[in-house]
Amino acid sequence: MTDKKIILGMGMNDGYGAMGLAWRAPDVGVDNYTDIAANIRYARAAERGKFAFLFTPDFPAVRADVGPSPIRNIIEPMLSLTAISQATSRIGLVATGSTTFQEPFNHARQFKALDVMSHGRAGWNAVTTSDPAVAANYGRAVASRAERYGRAHESVQIVQALWGSWAADAWIKDKESGQFIDLDGLQPVNMQGQYVASRGPLAIPPSEQGQPVIFSSGGPSPHLLALAGRYASGFIGEVWTIDEGRAQRDMVRRAAQDAGRDPDEIKYFPGLMTTIAPSVREGLDRRMAIAGDSLAAQLPHLSAMLGVGLHHGQLDQPLSPAQLAEAHASPMDPRSVPALEVARQGWTVREILAHGVIDYHPVTVGPPEVHADHLQRWFEAGAADGFWLNPDVFEDGVDAFVDQVVPLLQQRGIYPTDYPGRTLRQNLGVPEQYGLDARVAPAGGI
Repeated sequence: MTDKKIILGMGMNDGYGAMGLAWRAPDVGVDNYTDIAANIRYARAAERGKFAFLFTPDFPAVRADVGPSPIRNIIEPMLSLTAISQATSRIGLVATGSTTFQEPFNHARQFKALDVMSHGRAGWNAVTTSDPAVAANYGRAVASRAERYGRAHESVQIVQALWGSWAADAWIKDKESGQFIDLDGLQPVNMQGQYVASRGPLAIPPSEQGQPVIFSSGGPSPHLLALAGRYASGFIGEVWTIDEGRAQRDMVRRAAQDAGRDPDEIKYFPGLMTTIAPSVREGLDRRMAIAGDSLAAQLPHLSAMLGVGLHHGQLDQPLSPAQLAEAHASPMDPRSVPALEVARQGWTVREILAHGVIDYHPVTVGPPEVHADHLQRWFEAGAADGFWLNPDVFEDGVDAFVDQVVPLLQQRGIYPTDYPGRTLRQNLGVPEQYGLDARVAPAGGI
């Protein structure tokens, strides 16, 4: 037995849920996109379940499918998490911020302010951005990969230096002597790179965890692995099988080791989308009711994944014996392997799609044991240190997981019964850091 426990985070998007049409589900407030009270309610439920962090992806542009689907994005990550920070006390607050379009001083100031205001619970998912729609919103062209990642390395180093520019003991605040700050402990960083620069210092003292935790997210490209390995303590992954998760986790850990760090200092979190119901049958019915006619639009994609011709007249029929004999997992789409497994169980085409086989993370459907078993299998196989969860509908899906799945995980001895500490670093099990990591050599143009 080991003392190691699963670490859970929860995604927060638009206030509705992971399913694209969750906003139309019964009892869901249609105004949740702009109602911070809804996200506060879900954050408190996750905190009751001892989740280590909330994670807000960010796409600062309007997607093409908006109309029947909502914005699919929290209204503004930093403002939303700041509000949530004042209504919670333990759960971490991880926001996405692009190094491509933000200046490092802005990131340093905003995230450290959130960290201080939340008493050491902030995290920064530092990403690069190559989407033309986002670039257009900032009035820029899409930068080359070399520029994006060169700027990212410089930005993170400058941000970390700014975070450490107010020394831990510099805040004297002595009324009798009249000294507020020891100026020797508040010094400029004077960093100049090829793409970004900052003089500093940053006029914000350390939080209870020193400074925010850095995360990375995405696929295992060499550029991203180099960035994550040098700076990140959390990695948000996108994988669909245990083998894929184990391989990506190993790459992330190796990247940290190559940068001179302990690989245990970076935690790997694949995603999981959940639908909790008394049975698989009832869970599929729930998902089909929410998705409505949108499932039929996924038929061509499923055909390509399985390598067989499927037509709309077959939506409520299973694959025929001849189709099953012909079906194979497309090597072009990693979701094809679990999709083929579901198809071979005899479900109809509509039910296969309702299993979420085309979603952007694995989907578990059914009673609490189904979800607990998935988490335990991946965790014990070395494919995850934890998971970031995306309930189908937040309004009842968060409470269902906390009330039904969390107790099972705790009974199995693989999930904590209380928070290990009060800061995000403590709850992730990653070491303290203040300023730059002395073990990691400068990168980029710094």
